[in-house]
Amino acid sequence: MSDRTVRLVRFGPAGAECPGIIDGKGVIRDVSGHVSDWTGDNLGPDVLQKINALNADELQIVPTGARLGACVARPGKFICIGLNYHCNAESLGQPIPDEPVIAMKPLSAICGPNDGIELPRSSTTTDWEVELGIVIGKPAKYIDEKDARSHVAGYCLINDLADRDLQSKRGGDTSKGRGHDSFGPIGPHFVPAHCIADPQSLDLWLEIDRERTQNGKTANMIFGVDYLVAYLSQFMTLLPGDIIASGTPAGIGIGMKPPRFLAPGQTVRLGGTGLGEQHHVVRACAEHAT
Repeated sequence: MSDRTVRLVRFGPAGAECPGIIDGKGVIRDVSGHVSDWTGDNLGPDVLQKINALNADELQIVPTGARLGACVARPGKFICIGLNYHCNAESLGQPIPDEPVIAMKPLSAICGPNDGIELPRSSTTTDWEVELGIVIGKPAKYIDEKDARSHVAGYCLINDLADRDLQSKRGGDTSKGRGHDSFGPIGPHFVPAHCIADPQSLDLWLEIDRERTQNGKTANMIFGVDYLVAYLSQFMTLLPGDIIASGTPAGIGIGMKPPRFLAPGQTVRLGGTGLGEQHHVVRACAEHAT
């Protein structure tokens, strides 16, 4: 099995996912007999080399249609970067920031790549953001930008959903608007860093009800992957499995004239070069936690 094409997935019911891989034929295989889960400690080269050495044909096939969970298990931090694309800042009429804009997303917002998007109660301003996710592979504290890439385990697709009224009208920072259940779909798969030679050369796109609303390139980032990792390490120690949502290109709802936001029954589809696709159906908020 070539380590140039390995993609990692987690499958099964929410809260009980098992680790898997996608083999060279696009078939999901169960590797739970060889690795406990795709936690940060298991995303390093030693574990991946062990998995790559397996004969994929001898691994159990996961049934077609099995639910996929977030491709990284139990991250310690979920850090969001705002206003990080030149095109997005221009569309919003915002100045280019001097430093990255940071917000934290609670881990309870994480869900799978095809799970439904649940709107907050009475929400009429929930927005979408397709983003490149950066997954940390080894601790990073006060590192230099030139060393940043060696601390990255890999990449994934993220939809950094946010309710704009909760962000802007309820005081404090923007984290309030980012934290609702289902506001952090991750995956479908994790791509090891060596499989993406240049993370600044990827296409990102998103569609609402089959209408393409976002169509951007990571080359348009204001602060690139290496800068973000080094920058964040000046404020907090980044640990294996931590996830950075690196910002979104133009085409978000709040930037449209007039603004457009998500409503129950709509479908959201998004993807990126080598990162796979997510598919969601938007639903109203459940009355009680389950």
